Amino acid sequence: MQKVNIAVVDYGMGNLRSVSKAIEHVASGKSVVVTSDSDVIQQAERVVFPGQGAMPDCMRELDARNLREVIIDAAKNKPFLGICIGMQLLFDHSEEGDTVGLGLLKGNVKRFAEKLVDNSGDKLKVPHMGWNQVFQTTNNQKQVHPLWAGIADATRFYHVHSYYAAPLDSAAVIAGETEYPSRFTSAVARDNIFATQFHVEKSAQAGLQLLANFVNWKP
Repeated sequence: MQKVNIAVVDYGMGNLRSVSKAIEHVASGKSVVVTSDSDVIQQAERVVFPGQGAMPDCMRELDARNLREVIIDAAKNKPFLGICIGMQLLFDHSEEGDTVGLGLLKGNVKRFAEKLVDNSGDKLKVPHMGWNQVFQTTNNQKQVHPLWAGIADATRFYHVHSYYAAPLDSAAVIAGETEYPSRFTSAVARDNIFATQFHVEKSAQAGLQLLANFVNWKP
Protein backbone atom coordinates (compact mmCIF):
# COMPACT_ATOMS: atom_id res chain seq x y z
CA MET A 1 0.00 0.00 0.00
CA GLN A 2 1.29 3.44 -0.94
CA LYS A 3 2.29 5.52 2.05
CA VAL A 4 -0.41 8.03 3.03
CA ASN A 5 0.64 11.01 5.12
CA ILE A 6 -2.83 12.49 5.64
CA ALA A 7 -6.19 10.76 5.23
CA VAL A 8 -9.31 12.89 4.87
CA VAL A 9 -12.24 10.70 5.88
CA ASP A 10 -14.97 10.34 3.26
CA TYR A 11 -18.21 9.26 4.91
CA GLY A 12 -20.48 10.77 2.26
CA MET A 13 -20.71 14.16 3.95
CA GLY A 14 -18.52 17.20 4.52
CA ASN A 15 -16.54 19.66 2.43
CA LEU A 16 -14.17 16.96 1.25
CA ARG A 17 -12.74 18.76 -1.77
CA SER A 18 -12.35 22.08 0.04
CA VAL A 19 -10.65 20.42 2.99
CA SER A 20 -8.31 18.26 0.92
CA LYS A 21 -7.30 21.15 -1.35
CA ALA A 22 -6.59 23.39 1.64
CA ILE A 23 -4.41 20.70 3.21
CA GLU A 24 -2.58 20.07 -0.06
CA HIS A 25 -1.84 23.78 -0.23
CA VAL A 26 0.09 23.68 3.05
CA ALA A 27 1.42 20.11 2.93
CA SER A 28 3.94 20.29 0.12
CA GLY A 29 5.51 16.93 -0.63
CA LYS A 30 3.03 14.98 1.48
CA SER A 31 0.34 12.67 0.20
CA VAL A 32 -3.23 13.71 0.96
CA VAL A 33 -5.94 11.15 0.22
CA VAL A 34 -9.73 11.45 0.50
CA THR A 35 -10.87 7.96 1.42
CA SER A 36 -13.55 5.77 2.95
CA ASP A 37 -11.20 2.77 3.03
CA SER A 38 -10.61 1.76 6.64
CA ASP A 39 -7.26 0.18 5.76
CA VAL A 40 -6.00 3.45 4.26
CA ILE A 41 -7.21 5.42 7.26
CA GLN A 42 -5.55 2.95 9.61
CA GLN A 43 -2.23 3.20 7.78
CA ALA A 44 -2.25 6.99 7.42
CA GLU A 45 0.08 9.05 9.59
CA ARG A 46 -2.58 11.70 10.27
CA VAL A 47 -6.36 11.76 9.99
CA VAL A 48 -8.73 14.64 9.28
CA PHE A 49 -12.46 14.21 9.87
CA PRO A 50 -14.35 17.06 8.18
CA GLY A 51 -17.99 17.70 8.91
CA GLN A 52 -21.07 19.24 7.42
CA GLY A 53 -24.72 18.40 7.87
CA ALA A 54 -26.65 16.77 10.71
CA MET A 55 -25.23 14.64 13.50
CA PRO A 56 -27.71 11.73 13.06
CA ASP A 57 -26.83 11.48 9.37
CA CYS A 58 -23.13 11.62 10.16
CA MET A 59 -23.24 8.75 12.63
CA ARG A 60 -25.49 6.68 10.38
CA GLU A 61 -23.15 7.09 7.41
CA LEU A 62 -20.14 6.34 9.60
CA ASP A 63 -21.66 3.02 10.60
CA ALA A 64 -22.90 2.23 7.09
CA ARG A 65 -19.29 2.43 5.89
CA ASN A 66 -17.95 0.47 8.89
CA LEU A 67 -15.72 3.38 9.86
CA ARG A 68 -16.62 3.81 13.53
CA GLU A 69 -13.84 1.68 14.99
CA VAL A 70 -11.08 2.94 12.71
CA ILE A 71 -12.01 6.55 13.54
CA ILE A 72 -11.96 5.79 17.26
CA ASP A 73 -8.57 4.13 16.85
CA ALA A 74 -7.19 7.06 14.86
CA ALA A 75 -8.43 9.57 17.43
CA LYS A 76 -6.67 7.61 20.16
CA ASN A 77 -3.38 6.92 18.43
CA LYS A 78 -2.38 9.49 15.81
CA PRO A 79 -2.65 13.21 15.09
CA PHE A 80 -6.38 13.73 14.54
CA LEU A 81 -8.16 16.89 13.38
CA GLY A 82 -11.95 17.13 13.62
CA ILE A 83 -13.85 19.91 11.86
CA CYS A 84 -17.43 21.02 12.74
CA ILE A 85 -19.42 17.76 13.01
CA GLY A 86 -15.99 16.14 13.22
CA MET A 87 -15.65 17.86 16.59
CA GLN A 88 -19.20 17.22 17.82
CA LEU A 89 -19.10 13.47 17.20
CA LEU A 90 -16.17 13.13 19.63
CA PHE A 91 -18.54 13.74 22.55
CA ASP A 92 -20.95 11.41 24.33
CA HIS A 93 -24.25 12.73 23.05
CA SER A 94 -25.85 15.37 20.84
CA GLU A 95 -29.25 16.97 21.24
CA GLU A 96 -29.49 16.95 17.45
CA GLY A 97 -31.67 13.93 16.82
CA ASP A 98 -30.90 12.58 20.32
CA THR A 99 -27.73 11.04 18.86
CA VAL A 100 -25.06 9.04 20.67
CA GLY A 101 -21.54 10.12 19.71
CA LEU A 102 -18.22 8.32 19.87
CA GLY A 103 -17.66 9.14 23.55
CA LEU A 104 -13.99 10.02 23.18
CA LEU A 105 -14.55 13.27 25.07
CA LYS A 106 -16.95 13.56 27.99
CA GLY A 107 -19.82 16.00 27.50
CA ASN A 108 -22.81 16.82 25.36
CA VAL A 109 -23.58 18.81 22.23
CA LYS A 110 -26.35 21.33 22.79
CA ARG A 111 -28.50 23.53 20.59
CA PHE A 112 -28.37 27.29 20.80
CA ALA A 113 -31.45 28.75 22.49
CA GLU A 114 -34.34 29.62 20.20
CA LYS A 115 -34.18 33.27 21.20
CA LEU A 116 -30.71 34.77 21.36
CA VAL A 117 -30.04 38.48 21.79
CA ASP A 118 -26.80 40.42 21.92
CA ASN A 119 -25.83 43.03 24.51
CA SER A 120 -27.83 45.65 22.62
CA GLY A 121 -30.97 43.54 22.67
CA ASP A 122 -30.78 42.75 18.96
CA LYS A 123 -31.86 39.27 17.93
CA LEU A 124 -29.14 36.83 16.89
CA LYS A 125 -29.84 34.27 14.21
CA VAL A 126 -29.53 30.52 14.56
CA PRO A 127 -27.63 28.95 12.93
CA HIS A 128 -24.62 30.98 13.98
CA MET A 129 -23.17 31.80 10.58
CA GLY A 130 -20.21 33.90 9.48
CA TRP A 131 -16.91 35.18 10.79
CA ASN A 132 -16.42 35.36 14.54
CA GLN A 133 -13.50 35.66 16.92
CA VAL A 134 -11.89 32.65 18.56
CA PHE A 135 -10.31 33.30 21.94
CA GLN A 136 -7.46 30.91 22.63
CA THR A 137 -7.43 29.28 26.05
CA THR A 138 -4.51 27.89 28.04
CA ASN A 139 -3.98 24.40 29.38
CA ASN A 140 -3.03 23.39 32.91
CA GLN A 141 0.52 24.56 32.21
CA LYS A 142 -0.79 27.98 31.19
CA GLN A 143 0.21 27.41 27.57
CA VAL A 144 -1.85 27.82 24.43
CA HIS A 145 -2.04 24.83 22.13
CA PRO A 146 0.72 24.48 19.49
CA LEU A 147 -1.85 24.50 16.70
CA TRP A 148 -2.43 28.19 17.46
CA ALA A 149 1.19 28.99 16.53
CA GLY A 150 1.35 32.01 14.23
CA ILE A 151 -2.34 32.82 14.82
CA ALA A 152 -3.17 35.85 16.93
CA ASP A 153 -5.62 35.52 19.78
CA ALA A 154 -9.16 36.64 18.86
CA THR A 155 -8.59 35.92 15.15
CA ARG A 156 -11.81 35.46 13.20
CA PHE A 157 -12.74 32.06 11.79
CA TYR A 158 -15.75 31.01 9.74
CA HIS A 159 -18.62 29.34 11.61
CA VAL A 160 -21.82 27.63 10.41
CA HIS A 161 -23.67 25.71 13.14
CA SER A 162 -26.75 25.50 15.35
CA TYR A 163 -25.19 23.21 17.96
CA TYR A 164 -22.14 23.57 20.18
CA ALA A 165 -20.14 21.26 22.45
CA ALA A 166 -20.34 21.53 26.23
CA PRO A 167 -17.39 19.49 27.58
CA LEU A 168 -17.79 17.98 31.03
CA ASP A 169 -14.15 18.66 31.93
CA SER A 170 -13.99 22.05 30.27
CA ALA A 171 -10.70 23.20 31.81
CA ALA A 172 -8.91 20.12 30.49
CA VAL A 173 -10.11 20.09 26.88
CA ILE A 174 -11.21 23.56 25.76
CA ALA A 175 -8.63 25.15 23.46
CA GLY A 176 -10.74 28.01 22.12
CA GLU A 177 -13.98 29.86 22.78
CA THR A 178 -16.28 32.11 20.77
CA GLU A 179 -19.02 34.52 21.87
CA TYR A 180 -22.59 34.18 20.53
CA PRO A 181 -23.65 35.96 22.72
CA SER A 182 -22.21 33.96 25.64
CA ARG A 183 -18.98 32.07 25.25
CA PHE A 184 -19.19 28.56 23.83
CA THR A 185 -16.53 25.98 23.02
CA SER A 186 -15.17 26.45 19.51
CA ALA A 187 -12.01 24.31 19.78
CA VAL A 188 -11.01 21.34 21.90
CA ALA A 189 -7.75 19.49 22.39
CA ARG A 190 -6.60 16.42 24.25
CA ASP A 191 -3.42 14.45 23.67
CA ASN A 192 -3.27 13.82 19.89
CA ILE A 193 -6.75 15.27 19.20
CA PHE A 194 -7.49 18.80 18.05
CA ALA A 195 -10.95 19.74 16.81
CA THR A 196 -12.74 22.92 15.84
CA GLN A 197 -16.37 23.96 15.60
CA PHE A 198 -15.48 26.48 12.91
CA HIS A 199 -14.58 25.54 9.34
CA VAL A 200 -10.81 25.70 9.04
CA GLU A 201 -10.98 25.17 5.28
CA LYS A 202 -13.16 28.29 4.86
CA SER A 203 -11.17 30.52 7.19
CA ALA A 204 -8.68 32.10 4.77
CA GLN A 205 -5.07 32.55 5.91
CA ALA A 206 -5.76 31.78 9.56
CA GLY A 207 -7.33 28.47 8.57
CA LEU A 208 -4.39 27.60 6.35
CA GLN A 209 -2.00 28.41 9.19
CA LEU A 210 -3.87 26.08 11.53
CA LEU A 211 -3.79 23.32 8.91
CA ALA A 212 -0.07 23.86 8.37
CA ASN A 213 0.44 23.60 12.13
CA PHE A 214 -1.50 20.32 12.15
CA VAL A 215 0.54 18.89 9.28
CA ASN A 216 3.73 19.49 11.29
CA TRP A 217 2.33 18.76 14.75
CA LYS A 218 4.09 16.13 16.84
CA PRO A 219 1.87 15.47 19.86
